[in-house]
Amino acid sequence: MNKILEVKNLHVAFQLRGKTLKVVRGVDFDLNKNEVHAIVGESGSGKSVFTKAIAGMLDANGRVTEGKASLDGQSLIDLNKKAWQEIRGKKLAFVFQDPMTSLNPLKKIGHQLVEVLKIHHKMNRTDAKTAALKLLKDVGIHEAEVRYNQYPFEFSGGMRQRVVIANAIACKPDVLICDEPTTALDVTIQAQILDLLKSLKKQYGMSMIFITHDLGVVANIADRVSVMYAGEFVETGTAEDIFYNAQSPYTLALLKSLPQLGRKGDELFSLKGTPPSLTKDIVGDPFAPRNDMALEIDFVESPPFYDISETHRVKTWAVDERAPKREDFKFLELIEDYKALDENIDLYHKNREKVLTFDKLNVEFRKGRRVIKAVNNVSFDIYEGETFALVGESGSGKTTIGRTVIGENRIKSGDIIFKDESLKKGLKKELKKEIQMIFQDPMASLNERAKIEYIISEGLRAHYTKDELKGKRDLLNSILDEVKLPRNVISRFPHEFSGGQRQRIGIARALVMEPKFVIADEPISALDVSIRAGVINLLNRLKEEYKTTYMFIAHDLSIVKFIADRVGILYKGRLVELGYAHHIFNNPQHDYTKSLLNAIPHPDPNVEKHKKVVKYEATFTGNESLVEVSEGHFVLR
Repeated sequence: MNKILEVKNLHVAFQLRGKTLKVVRGVDFDLNKNEVHAIVGESGSGKSVFTKAIAGMLDANGRVTEGKASLDGQSLIDLNKKAWQEIRGKKLAFVFQDPMTSLNPLKKIGHQLVEVLKIHHKMNRTDAKTAALKLLKDVGIHEAEVRYNQYPFEFSGGMRQRVVIANAIACKPDVLICDEPTTALDVTIQAQILDLLKSLKKQYGMSMIFITHDLGVVANIADRVSVMYAGEFVETGTAEDIFYNAQSPYTLALLKSLPQLGRKGDELFSLKGTPPSLTKDIVGDPFAPRNDMALEIDFVESPPFYDISETHRVKTWAVDERAPKREDFKFLELIEDYKALDENIDLYHKNREKVLTFDKLNVEFRKGRRVIKAVNNVSFDIYEGETFALVGESGSGKTTIGRTVIGENRIKSGDIIFKDESLKKGLKKELKKEIQMIFQDPMASLNERAKIEYIISEGLRAHYTKDELKGKRDLLNSILDEVKLPRNVISRFPHEFSGGQRQRIGIARALVMEPKFVIADEPISALDVSIRAGVINLLNRLKEEYKTTYMFIAHDLSIVKFIADRVGILYKGRLVELGYAHHIFNNPQHDYTKSLLNAIPHPDPNVEKHKKVVKYEATFTGNESLVEVSEGHFVLR
């Protein structure tokens, strides 16, 4: 195949606080025409820095210290600003993870597209508007003429991402770099965005670099895959090579961390330890300290690349002919083995006490004269010691329900009862100790100017005197131990931690209050697969030790399958299905539930590449009610 992008021996370094961070270390990479090449790895592995380096988008502290990169024969190293203006947009374009950072919140969507077309294609305003409307239609935005005159905040997350994609393809670039473009999206929206990108690739004849940590997404869209760890590629091959014949210990560890391999009651596999410091020279294989099967040579000498086949290369001593033979890891067979859920379980509604009752709950918001019914006549119970998962797309009402429990939203009608006490007028002070919330975005929910000790103990100070707080020091230390954070973290600030560590801080802040009921609002949706497994195991372990009851808000049913005892499915503010996890996964009844299950990314290229996206759309008549179809299993009909 013809190569459109070639990178040889690329090194990228950053100067930070007087230290040199070697973030990308001797990387070789190529991209063929009309190909999707995925780059996979944990946060901090160097994926985004690598692509920003070849696009000339490093910040002032970063620079390419060595190596070559060329796009269609043109060197990309040390170009001046004017040269980059000719390349970016026209030949190479970016789609970023958070669409709101890519769009100007003060300008209408249409005007932003027109601006791109006028600058790069020298179009007049009339022609640019016509082209902009076509782009909006191409990326699947209905009523393009109306949407053209709207602002970014008037779009959902998935629709904003479509606009960002329209912006990126406006100049028909040769290469589109997609940096985690589906990470924070619902599984159904994610499936639609992946379908869109594949169709646009075919329509515009583009090549794509797709950065992600979600292996299900890789199976769906990638032709080739490169796995990155500690600034270097450790394995490269076709999607089939990586999923059916992975050889690198790190690649195998990522596959083992998939929630689809979880069996209820057992711990998910999670990667131990942390990546190496990039301020020091790394001796041997960078993954060796985290690899239970590491060889002696792994700690002494860096491995070379071995050719497994014409398409498959791996950087590990494990495949050397002198290395001990390993058992093949056939994870796809394990996924099939774990597919069905055990139905021989205790029924919570028979032998447990109710902790929380939602009784015909209605929550409304006003937007000008318009009334938005965010939660519509929702009723269900949560029982002591269970994990109740509330599942649905963005806008379904999940987070609204969670925030209503803690008094952030007003109840329009109906009620929420916590242990025989109404929460209609908000949480009383004594109940705030018993009900805690873990938020989706740990950085947004942590005070960036406060040290970790202050953040974690903030709730304690509101409920205890100074003398009483002294007796809570042991509790604070034990919670830090439980969430696997070293005790010395209390003197540091949030920005000094990774995403997974910040989420653990958020969990510690909630659990230090010794709550009876915890609302976990999408606590793992933005985390790497390896970190995600560790957080899920933590929540499950704490549930067993402290008899905590969880309401777990999520859109990813692959996680819910592993962690939930019972599941409620929300659609447009209505509860459309309610039942035990085995009801939902083994025998879904509502069409919306079936569409959510269909959208779960499956880490098998043969399955994922032929999957049809099922989009569910319906309106309610108002006459529907929940009907019990089997014991404990209810469906809206």
